[in-house]
Amino acid sequence: MTTIDISYIKSFFKKRQSDSHKGNYGHALLIAGSTEKMGAALLASKACLRSGVGLLTTSIPREEKISLNTYLPESMVHFRENTIDFSLYDAVGIGPGINTNEASQKLVYTTLLKKDSNLVLDADALNILAQNKDWCNQLPQHTILTPHPKEFDRLFGKHLTNEERKITAVIKAKEMNCILVLKGHRTFITNGFETFENTSGNSGLAKGGSGDALTGIITAFLAQGYMPLQATILGVFIHGLAADFSLQSQSEESMLITDVIENLSVAFTKIKE
Repeated sequence: MTTIDISYIKSFFKKRQSDSHKGNYGHALLIAGSTEKMGAALLASKACLRSGVGLLTTSIPREEKISLNTYLPESMVHFRENTIDFSLYDAVGIGPGINTNEASQKLVYTTLLKKDSNLVLDADALNILAQNKDWCNQLPQHTILTPHPKEFDRLFGKHLTNEERKITAVIKAKEMNCILVLKGHRTFITNGFETFENTSGNSGLAKGGSGDALTGIITAFLAQGYMPLQATILGVFIHGLAADFSLQSQSEESMLITDVIENLSVAFTKIKE
């Protein structure tokens, strides 16, 4: 198992070029949020933009456009009711706060069929996949799945320990040709052939919204041209590192994911030292 620490991250981290423009850093699409869960879309989108993506479009219900435009004017808006042209986007993240109703199920299935690479599935997208396990055969190669333990068990059956989940993760990642991120203390990542254990982060991340931010971060790195496994490893590490820096002004109890997102800048600076 490879340990993910700052020296490992520095071995493949790509510094931003001074003569670059927004087109060099990709266009990401986040399909996130619903009337009841717009916070998930806002958190994922802000984390994505704070992670260096050149352009971001967020797909939300039409009636929620004011909340996105007000909170994050840097993101473009796609209305959920309209057809998505997936060819426009270098990477797609789907799931945070979309609910599991029929319309969302159709949207997840359409995404699996039409986006053939650079795809991240989280939250309700994983719950939808758990309800339609035969759709696992439709996953594009190297799709990134980011379940917490309960979502993992919904997908792959009940496990008594996290060690059991790690064994299953390796088997399933190889079988499905995907990347599995088992979130938690020392988050575990596998593509079925290699395994990685993260060293950054703290229990302040054990709160709602943390996974939404991670989805945005990983999607941003995919859009910027990192290979799926590298984007995943970098996303998990910097998410945790920003949480560690958040302890300079917050406790693990008081920390919010918005604090973590604001400390992504410090985490980037540390990696570039």
